[in-house]
Amino acid sequence: MKITISVIKADIGSIGGHIKPSESLLETVTDYISEYGKGFLKDFYISFTGDDIAILMTHTLGKGNEKIHKLAWEAFKAGTLVAKNQGLYGAGQDLLKDSFSGNIKGMGPAVAEIETEERPNEPFLFFAADKTEPGAYNLPLYLGFTDPMYCAGLLLSPDMTKGFKFTIMDVAHTKGDKIIHLNSPEDIYDIAALLRDNDRFVVESIYSRNSGEQAAAVSTTRLHNIAGKYTGKDDPVMLIRVQKNFPATGEILGPYSIGHLVGGFMRGSHTGPLMPVKLNSTISYFDGPPVVSCAAFCVHNGKLTEPVDAFDHPYWDFVRDKVSQKAYDIRRQGFSGPAMLPYSELEYGGIVEILKRLEKKFKVRK
Repeated sequence: MKITISVIKADIGSIGGHIKPSESLLETVTDYISEYGKGFLKDFYISFTGDDIAILMTHTLGKGNEKIHKLAWEAFKAGTLVAKNQGLYGAGQDLLKDSFSGNIKGMGPAVAEIETEERPNEPFLFFAADKTEPGAYNLPLYLGFTDPMYCAGLLLSPDMTKGFKFTIMDVAHTKGDKIIHLNSPEDIYDIAALLRDNDRFVVESIYSRNSGEQAAAVSTTRLHNIAGKYTGKDDPVMLIRVQKNFPATGEILGPYSIGHLVGGFMRGSHTGPLMPVKLNSTISYFDGPPVVSCAAFCVHNGKLTEPVDAFDHPYWDFVRDKVSQKAYDIRRQGFSGPAMLPYSELEYGGIVEILKRLEKKFKVRK
């Protein structure tokens, strides 16, 4: 059976600043999808990570389908009305266009989709991040799909020894999707050269070179490219199929133990470690730290199992302690040096006006 897994995410309002959506907001989005998705959705799951609500859906309508995208858009609009009535912070923040135009991409919400012929057993992982950028997934994807130090299947599984094809997008290019296709293992140095730059080059998708099947899909939305100003960090979502032709669940999860440094935190303008958190976690320290959650599912005939919280295990408590220390250490540095993002990522912030004003006061000493 050919099935499409779609996840569409948006920040449409939060309690107490950027902490979490209200129960009424979550219920409104859930009820809307349940009511108006009848007849064409196979299944769905609603969750939140920090202040973002994600709608995970299964269906047979393919990627980029207008019906699916409009359903999510209208659910977010219905939720925005509730958020405004409750006085929630940032009501409708990620809905950057006034009306739906056939596809939700480029309108603010983040989208990731995989269409595939369903395997007899079809496990997949759904990642959602908050207070960070799409490039936050770059390093874990590189390690999980190209490095046998993290992915033993590259050595041990005949289905994986041919490697994977990466589609990488230059998200700084705003006049269309500027992409490149690179293959592992032969292009891994080229892949690494691009993926080191998290704020410009982002993995969009990964395919098995053995079967041709899609393994991963990542949202690549950059909100400031759409709005022309800072409106919040991009908070990406990601889908990864696991096992058999693809890395095992543990091989995909392993790199998140690093707590690698990414852009995000307060006002989306700082550097901090990516913390793996439990499902439906809130945001707290310095509007952060940058967080990522992971729900593990199996899907059969389009029907989802209940989610398993992949980061709800005693090992990840140990990781969270380490990441907390890293977050504390870099935040002690405040605005100085690499603790705050470079000027190119702050171009829509107030600091630009300060620098413009000061530039006029500079003089060349003779």
